[in-house]
Amino acid sequence: MSDAAPVLRTDHGHVALLVINRPRARNAIDAAAARAMADMVAAVEADPAIRAAVLTGAGEQAFCAGADLKELAAGSAPGERSTPEGGFAGFVFARRAKPWIAAVNGAAVAGGLELVLACDFAIAVRHARFALPEVQRGLAATAGGIWRLPRALPRGVALEMIATGEAITAAQARRLGLVNRLVPPGELRGEALRVAGRIAANAPLAVRESLALARRALDDETALRDAAAGAARRVLSHEDAREGPRAFAQGRAPQWRSA
Repeated sequence: MSDAAPVLRTDHGHVALLVINRPRARNAIDAAAARAMADMVAAVEADPAIRAAVLTGAGEQAFCAGADLKELAAGSAPGERSTPEGGFAGFVFARRAKPWIAAVNGAAVAGGLELVLACDFAIAVRHARFALPEVQRGLAATAGGIWRLPRALPRGVALEMIATGEAITAAQARRLGLVNRLVPPGELRGEALRVAGRIAANAPLAVRESLALARRALDDETALRDAAAGAARRVLSHEDAREGPRAFAQGRAPQWRSA
C-alpha cells in the first residue's frame, strides 16, 4: 500500500497494526480517511489470521485531532467523515469482535479521543494529552465521547472535560485509568504490539466471547446513540456549528450566536 494512503495496515503475526497516516494534518479524519478506516476495520474483523489489532497515528505529534475542521469549514457536509455502519472515522460504532488497542502517540482530541474510547484499552506516550474540545468549536462530542468518557473517568473529571473542552495530560490519564500504561515515544508501537501479541496467543474464541460479555457490562448504547443523534441535529443546525470551524480555519476567536 502506498505511504500516501490515509490509513496504513501492516500485519505482525496475528496482530494487525493500523496507522492513521495524515501527520501534516495532525492525523485529522477527512472523508477519504473515514472510508479507508471503515474498509480496513471490516477487513481486519473478517481476517481469520488476525486475532488482535492496534490503532495508532503517524508521527509523534498527534494520535488524531478529530474531524478535519478545515475540510468542514470549506463546505463539506458534517457527516462526510463518518460511515453509516461505523460512525465517525468508520470506527467508533463499528461492530468489532476482536480486541483493539489504542496506541496513543500524541494528542488525542475531539474525535481522536472518541477513537481511543472506542478501543478496548489504551497505551500512550508520556507527552500525549486528551481532550473533547468540541464545545469550543460550537459542536458536541456525539460520536461516543459524551457518554463513554464518564464511564472511563470519574464523573466530575469527565463532566469538567466535556463542559470546558480542556485537556488532561498523559500522567493524569494514567492515574485516572483512561490509559493502561505510559511509555517513551520510541517504545510505543513495540509495547502495543507486544501486549496485542500476548492477547493473540490466547484462545481466539475465548477472547472474543469474554470481551463480548465484558463490553455488555456497560450500559446498552442504543438509547444513548439515539439521544446523541438528536443532540447532533440540534447542534449542527445552529450557526455556531459553522462559526466554530470557520473561526478555527481563519485563526480567530469564534463569535457565538446561541444564548
